[in-house]
Amino acid sequence: MDIRDSRRVPGPNLHWEHSSAVLDVSLAPNEVERFHELYPRQLERLCAAIGLRESKLKVRRFAGGASLATSSELDTLYTATEVNEWAFAATRAIVAGESEPPLEPAVAELGAALARERAQRPRLLELGRKAARRGVAFISEDRVTSIGMGGGSMSFPTNAIPSLASIDWSRVHDVPCVMVTGTNGKSTTVRLLGAIASAAGKMPGLSSTDWVRVGDVELDRGDYSGPAGARLVLRDARVEAAILETARGGMLRRGLVLRRVDAAALLNVAEDHLGEWGVDDVATLVEAKWVISRAVEKSGRLVLNADDPLVVKRATDYRGAITWFTLDPKNELVRRHVASGGDAAIFDDPQLTLVKSGKRELITSVDAVRIAFGGAARHNVANALAAIALADRMGFDAAAMARGLAAFRGDADENPGRLNVFDLGGVRALLDFAHNPHGYVAFFDMVERLPAKRRAVLLGQAGDRDEASIRELVRIACRCRPDLVVVKEMPAYLRGRQLGEVPAMINDELAKLGIQSERIVQAPSELEAMKRALEWSQPGDLLLLLSHSEREAALELLGSLRTRGWKPGDALEA
Repeated sequence: MDIRDSRRVPGPNLHWEHSSAVLDVSLAPNEVERFHELYPRQLERLCAAIGLRESKLKVRRFAGGASLATSSELDTLYTATEVNEWAFAATRAIVAGESEPPLEPAVAELGAALARERAQRPRLLELGRKAARRGVAFISEDRVTSIGMGGGSMSFPTNAIPSLASIDWSRVHDVPCVMVTGTNGKSTTVRLLGAIASAAGKMPGLSSTDWVRVGDVELDRGDYSGPAGARLVLRDARVEAAILETARGGMLRRGLVLRRVDAAALLNVAEDHLGEWGVDDVATLVEAKWVISRAVEKSGRLVLNADDPLVVKRATDYRGAITWFTLDPKNELVRRHVASGGDAAIFDDPQLTLVKSGKRELITSVDAVRIAFGGAARHNVANALAAIALADRMGFDAAAMARGLAAFRGDADENPGRLNVFDLGGVRALLDFAHNPHGYVAFFDMVERLPAKRRAVLLGQAGDRDEASIRELVRIACRCRPDLVVVKEMPAYLRGRQLGEVPAMINDELAKLGIQSERIVQAPSELEAMKRALEWSQPGDLLLLLSHSEREAALELLGSLRTRGWKPGDALEA
């Protein structure tokens, strides 16, 4: 019995809509029932004694442990985490055969902590209630609390919120705002939507996996697909349209940064990052991503992938408004939905169309969407459909959608690591970040539709994937019948494995698939693997450069080769 993690979750979350203190614990099989019998009593004893009488407990069990959420107001979350930890320690002591711990020491310490925490933020809850009554966003974290969004936002020190009477509420308003989640395609969809917003004459603010941008201005670089990136966008006075990549990790760690948005999209759900934050199976992963629906169920629109069975199944009992998107114009679910007056974005090759209240509107042709590769990149067609559905809810018209989709290049500047194309002296190199089975299937499905004289592929994986997953990825990649496979070592991504261990699995699976040894090359790093493929290439070849650990260096190399007009047979170094 041990604590895995103790954290504050201020926004709507996997447990419920309440701000909560969450405790993740590990439990041995023989401890489970006794723990769940004792823990609620210990928590209730202390909460009642220090004045947290309104707190409620929500428990989510998973294999090997449980996640325990104690509801708490924003001005008491720090103390609530300590209350959780005390209740856990008390429960563990009793399970170990000790007597029930006395309350008095904890009451003295945590009661004082509770009073201090509330005193530090005297107007916080009042401001939140006033913002809710006025229908504007309320965003609070340790140092800064804000109301409104973008050009209509105002920010204050969390511990020094002014008198509410002194706030000029006429200046406070929201801007069109959407969230995007899913296993794959989030960043691309967010950036497509940013291009549409720009085409509509609005200043977009985008948070994403690689950076936060307002228009063409990069505010910061790094993984900003969580609450920190969203706050940067929402508090920037230049922003007229907020487009927020919302990853599973941020939702599990901190909940949603906003309780209400105009629309939210769930693009797809597939196995990835299992075993983190108590998400051990795909069913729970669906629920983790479904958290995004909390921001739109009462008012707003949920944009969903009608071609994803897991998404379709989860939506069965959803009570809010849905816009479906599909690559199949004959999708029966969508046909029934549209027939009953529902909205949908549909790919009816070659047209991308939007259906609203029974009226069908052509948005653009697939040939005008560069990253769709004429329809070969079906995953990007799906991303474009999701962007259309979201753009509609943000108030952008069909003309702006068409202009934005056509303008989006999807290159290394606009969408780094996501199907970036480099034409090098007759060789076409595709650099992509595909790293899980769902992403691999989408990528190699596209590859099979692209003409090529010969194909080379880079294969390597992070060490935290199990052997079965690594072998499955090799099998998916080999569907494209590669003429050369470069097996790359990824020293920065060993994650508990030894050097050579993952390449050995890949090589063994390649042998089982009948790939001859003369078609396999080994490389000590990702960048060296790329160089091996380039040295092998001839005009007409297609290089499939799956990049995970050295993406920036890879993009720099390919960009420099293109700039100096490199062609097969030339030296790689300038």
